[in-house]
Amino acid sequence: MSRLRVFHAITMLELGGAQRNTLDTVARLDRRRFEVALACADRGELLEEARALPATSLFPLRHLRREVNPPADLLAWWELRRAIRTFQPHLVHTHSSKAGILGRAAARAEGVPLVVHSIHGFGFGPHQHPLVRRAFQAAERRAAAWTTAFIAVSRANLEEGLGLGLFTREKVHLIRSGIDLAAFRQAAGGEAVRAELGIPATAPLVVQVACFKPQKAPERFVELARRVVERVPSAYFLLVGDGERRPILERQRDAAGLSGRLLLPGWRRDIPALLAAATVLTLTSGFVVLPRAVVEAVAAGVPVVAMAVDGVGEVVRDGINGFLVAEGDVETQAARVAAILTDPQLREALARRAGEGLEAFDREVMVAQQEALYLELACRRGLC
Repeated sequence: MSRLRVFHAITMLELGGAQRNTLDTVARLDRRRFEVALACADRGELLEEARALPATSLFPLRHLRREVNPPADLLAWWELRRAIRTFQPHLVHTHSSKAGILGRAAARAEGVPLVVHSIHGFGFGPHQHPLVRRAFQAAERRAAAWTTAFIAVSRANLEEGLGLGLFTREKVHLIRSGIDLAAFRQAAGGEAVRAELGIPATAPLVVQVACFKPQKAPERFVELARRVVERVPSAYFLLVGDGERRPILERQRDAAGLSGRLLLPGWRRDIPALLAAATVLTLTSGFVVLPRAVVEAVAAGVPVVAMAVDGVGEVVRDGINGFLVAEGDVETQAARVAAILTDPQLREALARRAGEGLEAFDREVMVAQQEALYLELACRRGLC
């Protein structure tokens, strides 16, 4: 058969798990079997990496943005239609909420035979006004009717979508968001990271990696640090990321007297080295699909103390490779973190079991499973 033309669309190539997932897929699809294109906003920290991808048709879209803006969204839909018309794909694969809706609508308008949508979390949640949430759910249901198959990266999202009636069990496939397992299992460079950031070599270090958005609840990490340092005065804290809530976090940190203990270094690309420096990784999100940072920490043998939201429990096994606490329970989370920081035997026991059962999260497995799905769908349509 001739090569299958696959067109990926994502809203914006920011630093994040869905974006990394998409870039890894686009970069590693077998060019002997697939021609590949990628459409995204014309800005974002990872856009230059996308520009450098070999054998990839890139379509930067001027009007595609995360915020809802009907006039701009209509223009973005036209841009997506033009890109699809230019590339003439057999299959469109969409990611993220905005590109997921507009991309599937554009694919339908252009008569694309196959449409796949990856669920990296839904564009609606408890943080939204009920009317807004219902509007987003209605848009997802409409787009679901134009979708040949769905990919869920967590079982929790898969079951949620089934419960909402967005798809049937036959149309959804669980394919984990893959990481470079070997890079994290062999993580090194922690001493250099500590030296660079001024963290003593033997100090307990609590790390969290997340964008500074309301749904990630980064303010809880500052409160967590305040409570942990009362129990473990030698502890340091590293909140890696950036975003709209940074000024609030800086004021909260300073008010808690943590300016010398809680560091906000911005976004970093050396996550394996950061995890090599870490004693514990935490997650304080109010809702999240299954963050890559948690998988990366477990792969690196770093105990995780996370709030039990969405798919986190599919990786963090309570009392085995970390601890789960109820969403919003910062006090219990602080107690669990302090216990790990002060008990070397507990820390060693958690680390020893950390990397078990992660094979499905290898990025080569992720890409192979997506390739198999593309070819299966194509053959059903007589395209192979």
